[in-house]
Amino acid sequence: MEVITRHGYENSRMDDVVKSSNMSKGAIYWYYNSKKDIYLDLVNYWVIRYSDMVSKILEKDQKASLQLKKLFSYFIDEYEKDPEPFKALTEFWSMAQKDKDFRKKLQKVYGAFLDVIESIISNGKKSGEFKNLDTRIAALSIMMNIETINWFTLFDEHGVSAREYFSTLTDFILSGLLKK
Repeated sequence: MEVITRHGYENSRMDDVVKSSNMSKGAIYWYYNSKKDIYLDLVNYWVIRYSDMVSKILEKDQKASLQLKKLFSYFIDEYEKDPEPFKALTEFWSMAQKDKDFRKKLQKVYGAFLDVIESIISNGKKSGEFKNLDTRIAALSIMMNIETINWFTLFDEHGVSAREYFSTLTDFILSGLLKK
């Protein structure tokens, strides 16, 4: 994670990974055939790291609106604790444009995350809490807005913290979903 956020994918070398890991080159190559394999596995690490908590948010028998609030809150808390994975994600997006393996990996990850959001929205519609709207479009919109955390890793905040932004964004999204 440290190497990709410091150097980017294109400019990082296996020697950088070896140095950062404090492992021997042989040990690294025992587990990975290439830099690409390491970074694809880093996506797996990222998914495992966040999937557990996202699953716990869904396990609880709570209103869909509360689940969405907790989802937004979880990601902003994670961003504030450690923005590095979010910085790395921008590098993975770049690689997905150039490499089919990265593209397939990210499509799988985002597909699974989209399923989670669609599940929350579907449950909200079934319970009568949410309006009868297109679940897929609503889920895509929510996922896209969660992904904007990454912009806070790239650009000046212009006087708005990521937490303030997500608090307002959560209100906007819920006002669009909730039945009046």
